[in-house]
Amino acid sequence: MNPEELSAFIRESLAGAITDGEINLDPNELPEVKVERPRSREHGDWATNVALQLAKKAGMNPRAFAELLVGRLEKSDAIAKIEIAGPGFLNITLNAAAAGSLAASILEAGEEYGRNEGLAGETVNLEFVSANPTGPIHIGGARWAAVGDSLARILEANGANVVREYYFNDHGAQIDRFSSSLLARARGQEAPEDGYGGQYIEDIASAVLAQFTTDGGKEILAGDDATAQEFFREHGVNMMFDSIKEELGAFRVNFDVYFHEDTLHRSGAVAKAIDILREKGKIFEQDGATWVRTTDFGDDKDRVVIKSDGDAAYFAGDVAYYLDKRERGADKVIIMLGADHHGYIGRMYAMARAFGDTAGVGENLEILIGQLVNLVKDGQPVRMSKRAGTVVVLDDLVEAAGVDAARYSLVRSAMDTALVIDLGLIASHTNDNPVYYVQYAHARTASVDKNAAEHGVERTGFRPELLDTPADSELLAKLAQYPEVVAQAAQLREPHRVARYLEELAGAYHGWYGNSRVTPRAEEEVTDVHRARLFLNDAAAQVLRNGLGLLGVAAPEKM
Repeated sequence: MNPEELSAFIRESLAGAITDGEINLDPNELPEVKVERPRSREHGDWATNVALQLAKKAGMNPRAFAELLVGRLEKSDAIAKIEIAGPGFLNITLNAAAAGSLAASILEAGEEYGRNEGLAGETVNLEFVSANPTGPIHIGGARWAAVGDSLARILEANGANVVREYYFNDHGAQIDRFSSSLLARARGQEAPEDGYGGQYIEDIASAVLAQFTTDGGKEILAGDDATAQEFFREHGVNMMFDSIKEELGAFRVNFDVYFHEDTLHRSGAVAKAIDILREKGKIFEQDGATWVRTTDFGDDKDRVVIKSDGDAAYFAGDVAYYLDKRERGADKVIIMLGADHHGYIGRMYAMARAFGDTAGVGENLEILIGQLVNLVKDGQPVRMSKRAGTVVVLDDLVEAAGVDAARYSLVRSAMDTALVIDLGLIASHTNDNPVYYVQYAHARTASVDKNAAEHGVERTGFRPELLDTPADSELLAKLAQYPEVVAQAAQLREPHRVARYLEELAGAYHGWYGNSRVTPRAEEEVTDVHRARLFLNDAAAQVLRNGLGLLGVAAPEKM
């Protein structure tokens, strides 16, 4: 019996008590019964506060309510013992067969174990990374790549249709500075004071000349600045796009949509969005500019969308882009931004409400804010990239630690907390390195499988009641928690919950491995105990694979 089955059984028992007139409640208003692991294993396998939750509504003392419920729950062969604690908590201990049957259930479900349909029918547009196309992905963008892709996988595991989207900010002054920097380097000059430095600028400038000129760029470089800069804008920006996509692809992050900001202005989408808001009475003219009345929806001030000189303000692109996503079928638009964008939340939520949508956690528009990443090595900050020149970039982290360690280290902490990554630690092959600790647990399961096959231990004749040691119980209980972790990680938008769970599961598995034998000792015969433990070993392997897969991290069979 897994937690979901136990929860359903308790709810059925409540419904039966209502039908029989023992409890005065509306059966249609029964909540989902929540069962949790007690803090102490001495208190049983699972605990629920449902008696405390419902007793007042039923006009009963919580402990009397609990006692009534115990009488019904004890009729299940799967339950070995129920104790009432405090004012009415129920501590439930399953019998070994009921607890152990989870191992076979996990193996039967395979990759589907832990997945659910809680978000079925919902389309989520998830925008993340969205770095300016003027340089490599910096370390902050790398965090969003790992967290965003993991969140997408987790939402999909909960049944959502997820559209991964990358927004290229290719409209505005930063592109002018980028193209002028390329031109300067191509001419052997220093980049402008407000331009971009780093080896990648020189590399792209050289590649543009080699690929798109026949004379090494002599004619272009000798021409007027405006023509030359436009040449580098057209070809250099595209090369930077391709480089960014390649970096992300190597990091196992791929997008369904690469959206170019410039298309919003060229397609008339900005004018369309403003017209819609004008029809809704949310637009006004003042001081020669066009404004959105965002203060009506909680913003601290109204926002300009068309400046007095007739040019679109940056916010105009945000307005048009949000509308475009909704019109493409997104039920929810989730945008992941860095800490420096915290001030955007109020205006963006107000804009969504101006369109008639809802904004906030779980609503039509949801904005997630993350904090900075700092790297240290040998106790000293890592501050500069050989490639970018001024910042540490994604490629630096991957080169130092590998994709698996880089992704895992970026996703295992809550995104709204600042993160310090020790390059020496995450590149190490020790149990102090969290990703190694988890991956080693999976590799250990594969080693056990190999040894079992060599000794003739097969997954046949499963007798779950033989999984009755404290180590068996601890590992089974941890495996049973995985579906709830996946659901909570999606609900709270917190992929780090999966990583932290995997570390706990790895700890439970390593402890079980040290106390349990799957293969017989010399001259011993294979018994049903060995076979039962092989089921449990393989169930642990399956959950480790499933969880690592949600984080985009490999589950190796050898370390």
